[in-house]
Amino acid sequence: MNVLILKHAPMEGPGLIEEVLRRQNIPYQIHDLYLNASLPKPEAFSHVIILGGPMNVYEEDQYPFLKKEDLFLKEAIQRGKCILGICLGAQLIAKALGAKVVKAPEKEIGWYEVSLTETGSQDSLFSTLPKTFPVFQWHEDTFEIPSGAKLIVTSYGIPHQAFRYGENTYALQFHIEATEEMIRQWIEAEEGEEKTKILNRTEREIGDYKKRGIYFFTNFFKNH
Repeated sequence: MNVLILKHAPMEGPGLIEEVLRRQNIPYQIHDLYLNASLPKPEAFSHVIILGGPMNVYEEDQYPFLKKEDLFLKEAIQRGKCILGICLGAQLIAKALGAKVVKAPEKEIGWYEVSLTETGSQDSLFSTLPKTFPVFQWHEDTFEIPSGAKLIVTSYGIPHQAFRYGENTYALQFHIEATEEMIRQWIEAEEGEEKTKILNRTEREIGDYKKRGIYFFTNFFKNH
């Protein structure tokens, strides 16, 4: 097993993913695409993790690495690699599979409730989760579900929250990898009542959220 992590911004790190990899002594590499790190060949890795970022998938002129990443993901999916995309990473997977990525009806910043679909309730990674559970969100775009993919997590405001393509490719709009430190860094620039509200809820949720995230990533690396 050898894991490649694609990182798009300094503050959008692997969080709980890296904690699980270290615990399991699984070899991994982090490629900082925003520093023009070159993309290796997909065949060199068993797993590919695509993290979030402030850019949009359609801003390839402004962020040239997105075009290279798109080609990389298409090849990795074709080769049947185990792939997990989070936030921007999920949108990049959707785009690589031919689905549209567009502005969401509303921005989601903070804690939101999401629910498993019937397919999600039977999925090996999600079946142990509650039917409805809180997640941390930070996005303004949303994706369509690619042809052949299955919707596994949904919500009232933004229906497309996670999908699975085939048996090995997962795309999650929400930040299941986020630690308390990461959340505090992200909302540092926010002001007022909303910031206080997010911080207070983070203190209430983060214990269970961390346990759920570690369990999720442990299963991902164990079973895929």
